[in-house]
Amino acid sequence: MKVISTNIDGLLVVEPNVFGDDRGFFFESFNARRFAELTGVEAEFVQDNHSRSAKNVLRGLHYQIEQAQGKLVRVTAGSVFDVAVDLRKSSPTFGKWFGIELSAENKRQLWIPPGFAHGFLVTSDAAEFLYKTTDYYAPQHERAILWNDPAIGIEWPLQGEPLLSGKDQKGALLAEADAFP
Repeated sequence: MKVISTNIDGLLVVEPNVFGDDRGFFFESFNARRFAELTGVEAEFVQDNHSRSAKNVLRGLHYQIEQAQGKLVRVTAGSVFDVAVDLRKSSPTFGKWFGIELSAENKRQLWIPPGFAHGFLVTSDAAEFLYKTTDYYAPQHERAILWNDPAIGIEWPLQGEPLLSGKDQKGALLAEADAFP
């Protein structure tokens, strides 16, 4: 496993060692001991989530203001443009975003620590998205930031208008959103 730092402290790209031949491939998608050794993060994952979405579906930008979740995210079918936004007011990168292509082909994962909003745009015909969380889903604490807030300026690789849930259409602007200390 290889861990790559990003331009935002704590946000990490994880590339697994993939062993393949003409029969297919094998890789260890998660190993707690190795993850802790390479990232310095001792995460206890309590919930796994799996979604399937069609092309141009944009989910996010979601976070929980209490029971904040760290997330280890990956794609098992198709591809997405995955985004994390730093919502830690004490961080020098508050309000900054990082985006990366996650796909079944590249097998990359993204570690998103608590204190970030997260979202993704499906760039293939469909995509299956899996993620582990460090705390349970708590709808009473869930928040959403508007996906196209100009103060954040995410450069989504859109083809036309995204397909959004009602909740995501009503996301808050960063300036009005609940944030972390």
